[in-house]
Amino acid sequence: MSISILQPGLLTTVQDLGRPGYQQAGLVVGGALDATALRVANMLVGNSPQAAALEITLLGPRLRFEASHLLAIAGAHLSPTLDGRPVSLHRPVWVRAGTELAFGKPVAGSRAYLAVAGGLDVPLVLGSRATYLRAGLGGWHGRALQAGDSLPVGPPSAVGERLTQLLAPASPTRAWAPAPWTPGPPLGPTPAPEPLLRAVRGPEYGQFSAASQRAFWHEPFEVTPAADRMGYRLHGPALARLTGSELLSSAVTLGTVQVPAGGQAIVLLADCQTTGGYPRLAQVITADFSALAQLRPGQRCRFGEVTLAEAQALYLAHERRLRALPRAIYLKTLFA
Repeated sequence: MSISILQPGLLTTVQDLGRPGYQQAGLVVGGALDATALRVANMLVGNSPQAAALEITLLGPRLRFEASHLLAIAGAHLSPTLDGRPVSLHRPVWVRAGTELAFGKPVAGSRAYLAVAGGLDVPLVLGSRATYLRAGLGGWHGRALQAGDSLPVGPPSAVGERLTQLLAPASPTRAWAPAPWTPGPPLGPTPAPEPLLRAVRGPEYGQFSAASQRAFWHEPFEVTPAADRMGYRLHGPALARLTGSELLSSAVTLGTVQVPAGGQAIVLLADCQTTGGYPRLAQVITADFSALAQLRPGQRCRFGEVTLAEAQALYLAHERRLRALPRAIYLKTLFA
C-alpha cells in the first residue's frame, strides 16, 4: 500500500516523536514540532503514538491514496479536502483507493499532521523515522517530500482494522466516510490569535535587568520571518543583561528562550542545537509546546510565568488526557 505525492506543498516531511538519547553526540532530538497533534492523529487510526506521519506546514500537499486507507488529520486547520469536499479534523476517515487529499487556505495554526493506519513505513535511522533536514537524515531520503514520491504504509493494528470495517461503506460509489464522532474536549489547544505561552524562569534569568524581566512577562512578541524547525526569532522589547560576561555553552532544548547580544529573544523548537552560549531567560512548559509549534511568522504571542510545580501539574494533566484516548477509541470499536 502506498501514497503518491502529486504536489509537495510548502514543507511536508515524515516525522515521528524524534530520536532522543543522542544529544551527547550532538544529534538533535527532532521529530514533530507539535507532538500532541501527531500523537492524537496516530491514536485516532489505531497506531502507536510514535508512528511516523506527515507534518504539513502552512500550504499543504496534494496526494493520492493508491489503496484504501484509514486516516486522521490533527493540528492546524489548513482547509483539507477529499476529492474536493471538506473533511473534518480530529476524527478517523476511511478513504477508497484513488481518492485525492488536498489542502487549501490556512485557517488556524501552521502545522497539520496526517496519520494513516499502519504508519508510514520508511526506514528507521537511529531508532526513529523522523526527518532531520539539516543533516539529510531519516524520513523519506532525508528530505522534504517532492512530487512523484511514493510513500509505503505499514499494516494496520487490530484497532485500525476494526475502525476500517466500521467505516468502510457498502456502496462502491462513496469515495470516503468519516467517523460520526471525535474526541472531546479537544486534546490540543485551539490556535489563538495571540496565545499565552506559559514558562518557568531559565538558569540565567537573574542576569537580566528588572525592567527586562517585567517586559518579558508583560509585553507581546512577534514571530519574525526568521523562523524554521530550529526556532523562532522574536521581535519585541530589547532584553538587557546586567553583565556582558561570556557564558560557557550549556544544554538547550525545545522551548528554551535564549537572548543574544542584540536583546531580541529566540525560542527554540524541535530541531534546535543541543547546546548554546546565549543566556537562557526562560523555558516554555511542555504543556504549551503545541501552542508554540502552531505560531506563524507575523503572529504575536505573550509569555506568562508559572512555577515548576505548576508546570509539572499541567504536564501530568495533559498526559492523563492523552493516554485515555486509545482506551476510549478501543471502546468505540467494541460498542459501535
